Amino acid sequence: MTNPHGSWIWYELMTPDAQASRDFYQAVVGWTIDAESMAPGGAEYRILHAADGDVGGVLTLDAAMLAGGAKAGWLGYIGVEDVDASVDQLKAAGGSVHVPPTDIPGIGRFAMVADPQGVVFYVMRGFSPESSTAFARMGEGHASWNELQTSDADAGFAFYATLFGWEKAGGMPMPWGEYSFLRGAGDEEVWGAMMPREKADQPVGWTFYFRVPDIEAAHAKVKDLGGMPLSDPMEVPGGERVFHARDPQGAVFGLVAPK
Repeated sequence: MTNPHGSWIWYELMTPDAQASRDFYQAVVGWTIDAESMAPGGAEYRILHAADGDVGGVLTLDAAMLAGGAKAGWLGYIGVEDVDASVDQLKAAGGSVHVPPTDIPGIGRFAMVADPQGVVFYVMRGFSPESSTAFARMGEGHASWNELQTSDADAGFAFYATLFGWEKAGGMPMPWGEYSFLRGAGDEEVWGAMMPREKADQPVGWTFYFRVPDIEAAHAKVKDLGGMPLSDPMEVPGGERVFHARDPQGAVFGLVAPK
């Protein structure tokens, strides 16, 4: 993996019903999702393919995972130079570890972790010499925006800046706090943002927006296929249109399209 330390390199849908999720997202986003697991005999895992490259995976939540408290949702992977060193640094900064550093033969080394506010994500060092293009700001079918809602924006930013070198790149005021744009150390490209959660009982977490060609058509498909739009399509600064939704299994995601 040649992506810089602190880059978004993979996205993962956790679902109790892989076939239903496959049907839903292929229709809504336009992905091709493997019909069979790439890991026979182990956990069921399918790859999400955009037209020009792989974007992420689908992990089937089995009975043991569900009994352990796992729920449908989307998680992101942040690429790091050294998984073990990053996990040690994360713990020292007040984060927690859900899955310790582990090798996936032929794929890479990863850990499932959480920031001090309880937001779960992965860190990973891929073994492939190829760069990940799972995030591509303008790539159709790719993740186009990464958005954090947190219970403590100042502490959250300090944590991620310490671990990954992220920087703020301006922002805009919201009624409940600043919507702060984020980029990697020394980068010009803004790849996402963070903000305080709107209400104290609102869950914290990352929301990932995937790019589609037509926001109105995608909004209609979400409803037709048993999902629940959490907002109507709305225009955001820069002219794009977005909305949030919940898929039929309960995973929250976002979609973005040109105006």
